[in-house]
Amino acid sequence: MSIIERVRRTISGPESSGDPLLDELRAALSEDRVKIDGAQRSLLGKDASVFDGGNSGPICYPTTTDEVVAIMKIAESHDRAVVPRGAGTGLAGGAIPLGAPVVIAVTKMNQILEIDEDNGIAWVEPGVINLDLTRHLTPLGYHFAPDPSSQQVCTIGGNVANNSGGPHCLAYGVTNSHVVALEVVTASGDVLMLGGLDAEPDGYDLRGVFVGSEGTLGITTKVAVRLTRNRPAVRTLLLSFSNTRDAANTVSGVVAAGIVPAAMEVMDQRITVAVENYVNAGYPTDAGAVLLAEVDGPEAGIDIDAERIRQIGLDNNATDVRLAGSEEERAALWKGRKTAFGAVAQIAPDYYLHDTVVPRSKLADVLDEIYEIADRHDVLVMNVFHAGDGNLHPLLIFDGREPGVLDRIHAAGGDIITASLDAGGVLSGEHGIGVEKQKYMDRLFTPDDLDHQNRLRRAFDPVCRANPGKVLPMGHSCADIQQLRSVPAEVWG
Repeated sequence: MSIIERVRRTISGPESSGDPLLDELRAALSEDRVKIDGAQRSLLGKDASVFDGGNSGPICYPTTTDEVVAIMKIAESHDRAVVPRGAGTGLAGGAIPLGAPVVIAVTKMNQILEIDEDNGIAWVEPGVINLDLTRHLTPLGYHFAPDPSSQQVCTIGGNVANNSGGPHCLAYGVTNSHVVALEVVTASGDVLMLGGLDAEPDGYDLRGVFVGSEGTLGITTKVAVRLTRNRPAVRTLLLSFSNTRDAANTVSGVVAAGIVPAAMEVMDQRITVAVENYVNAGYPTDAGAVLLAEVDGPEAGIDIDAERIRQIGLDNNATDVRLAGSEEERAALWKGRKTAFGAVAQIAPDYYLHDTVVPRSKLADVLDEIYEIADRHDVLVMNVFHAGDGNLHPLLIFDGREPGVLDRIHAAGGDIITASLDAGGVLSGEHGIGVEKQKYMDRLFTPDDLDHQNRLRRAFDPVCRANPGKVLPMGHSCADIQQLRSVPAEVWG
């Protein structure tokens, strides 16, 4: 007997809501784990981006892979789309439900299932919080290397969906480098194991295809992540400059010298002042820009690298170089960097956190252009970014209550994307495409590129039932058709 048949046999007449989809979902899970109230649907109708909220259908909270399979099969039988949802910290609109789909929130699938030190991996569920995993591993001598600024709240499943990075991914690599295997459920309810614990799994690297697919190929239900050993020794430097150009040139100089720091983060004066006022981390508020650089490894070698970075900074007009003298000071400096986005609440209630990548050699020029773009559109910009890999994160600060301000914000954001692409950059370093950069995909990719991406997507999901209307631009994807199947507003409006 199929899942659908078993579910439908459990539905009794008096208990029926009058909506067969809802009745079947409740029978597969339980009534308390299928939400349809307006507050829940409004809350899960948007993510942390500045894009308008979507329209959610029933919200399901599965706790097992079998329940995810049941939800997928029920949704398919009713010709409804599905959208996976983690913590909702995404910044590109990737988790916004379009067309009243069934939302599958995996936050209750939050167990660390196994720590396998022999193989150097941990099996976890997608709802595990990034920082919780590292806290669990630290006493064992390990951590999870990808460390997005939202790591206190973002989930491993979301990290997989967006191939998330973080400050320390300069040396250690982004999420794709730390995922060994994935259990996923496709839109048709099939359970697949992608990748494996072997050093060279047989077949195509479908694990690598799935990481970063933003929920368009299916839903992650289990993840095998690599264990990264805790660092034996660390040195953290804070370099001050009179302008962002000198800071950016120092970053290029460090990499050109063959040094691979664990992290290199730049903040301009505006965000540095906001951070210092917010957490008293010890940042100089009179510097035009600061560079937070960190090296790690064996005790014998890192002092040499730290001294080389100091000298390169001085050669590029650093006004001051400070070495963190204790673990407490180092932690304070990183706390300042990780809370930079929250610090802007002192200035305005809203912000648009952008994400593009440019060649390191073009960092200084693109930064100058970003300041000019902000002035042209009359918006306030603060720059804080992963300088080591050229991943820019301009913060456009605004008050959403101001008439017309969102139009200016989006116009400035579009110009930043154009400037980054013109410099030889790419659309995203870690936030994903979502709905934010969808319309710019054909500036980066040819029609043939987009056609083959769409063919790959259809190989997993022939009718684009999984997270429709995302990533691929309209006109290049069957997602256009799926969006037109949206449920009338009077049903789920």
